[in-house]
Amino acid sequence: MAVARRDVTNVETQVPGDAFIYSQTDLKGIIVEANEVFATLSGYEAEEMVGKPHNLVRHPDMPKEAFADMWRSLKAGRPWQGAVKNCRKDGGFYWVMATISPVRGEGGRVVGYQSVRRRPSREQAKAAADAYKRILGGDK
Repeated sequence: MAVARRDVTNVETQVPGDAFIYSQTDLKGIIVEANEVFATLSGYEAEEMVGKPHNLVRHPDMPKEAFADMWRSLKAGRPWQGAVKNCRKDGGFYWVMATISPVRGEGGRVVGYQSVRRRPSREQAKAAADAYKRILGGDK
């Protein structure tokens, strides 16, 4: 399912320090649950997000290599953590520290993924932005 691209802006939304941002996806990354904090930060209604790919909030400044690393970990049954720049519905952005983990069902089989996010420090966001810019520029 393709996600419509929107014009991006340099308008940053600060994640509140006490925010608990949560979502869950199926094995293909389709959102099956999104809490109101996630919806509010992203500019969508929670109901509008369910059934859509999680990359609905992917910012073009995020290198595909970051998500390839994430999927390698998740498909190996391991959690992944990292700084992520998300794109809001209105084109603005916000930074999160994401911890994504496999969700196991009966028999320990992975049935989906859950993501818990919080506000990163300004230093974490800046370090990630610098690293992602280098990766997008061809640095390995």
